[in-house]
Amino acid sequence: MKVTESDILGASILLVDDQEENIALLAQLLGNAGYTHVDSTRDPREVCALHRRNRYDLILLDLQMPGMDGFQVMEALKTSDADDYLPVLVVTAQPGHKQHALECGARDFISKPFDLVEARTRIRNVLEVRLLYKKLADYNTLLEQTVQERTAELRESEARFRSLTELASDWYWEQDQLGHFTKVSGPVLEMLGLQVEPLAADAPAAAAAGWDEEGRDALRAAIAARQPFLDHVLNRTNPDGSRQQFRVSGEPMFDRFCTFIGYRGVGVEILADGHVHGIKRP
Repeated sequence: MKVTESDILGASILLVDDQEENIALLAQLLGNAGYTHVDSTRDPREVCALHRRNRYDLILLDLQMPGMDGFQVMEALKTSDADDYLPVLVVTAQPGHKQHALECGARDFISKPFDLVEARTRIRNVLEVRLLYKKLADYNTLLEQTVQERTAELRESEARFRSLTELASDWYWEQDQLGHFTKVSGPVLEMLGLQVEPLAADAPAAAAAGWDEEGRDALRAAIAARQPFLDHVLNRTNPDGSRQQFRVSGEPMFDRFCTFIGYRGVGVEILADGHVHGIKRP
């Protein structure tokens, strides 16, 4: 991120001074230096309206003016400007006013009578900082918009993923980084032999009997080790002697900083004829 010579010379500048000769001198100085967008006013009461309309990159402001002095103009600019960077460089012949002007929000000052080299240097320096500030603000706005768009895309993608997995499987489940279930549909709690308080209404009062403990222990071990698993088979014998077989797959989830944030998985019941809930296995 940098400010080019054309950026600086193309910046918009407003000259504010009740003395016509001072405006003429500053306008000539800026014109000779190559600045191309310079406005002026001798009425300090016009400054706020002009700035709202033109969004100047720099306001060269005389402090001692009748009717409304430069300090009052700066206060008015601060209350009417949504931009928290006040682009003001004050012009004063009173050394005692310089510190007060800086405390009021001015970025720098030019002393009267003018030292032309000093004036050009201070104007350029303040403009360069101002334009860098604007570029940074524009970049942050673009970055925020991009983040919002990507977040919306991720949420849409996640919604599609969940919809597809729920349509393609008998159950879907998610756990957080502490192993707590945050979403469960289907008999996964029985398979793992777990009770989860928030989901107690969906889970049996106690871990159901009949599960093949060896297969269930292997599944829990894979989750504890944060390992993915594919088509892990679990068997269950029901009280009436019938047998059921399930196939479950899962994977750990990590954020963009590679921090573990939980698990998610899906599963289906394998029917006796080799079908998966009405879908023939390939």
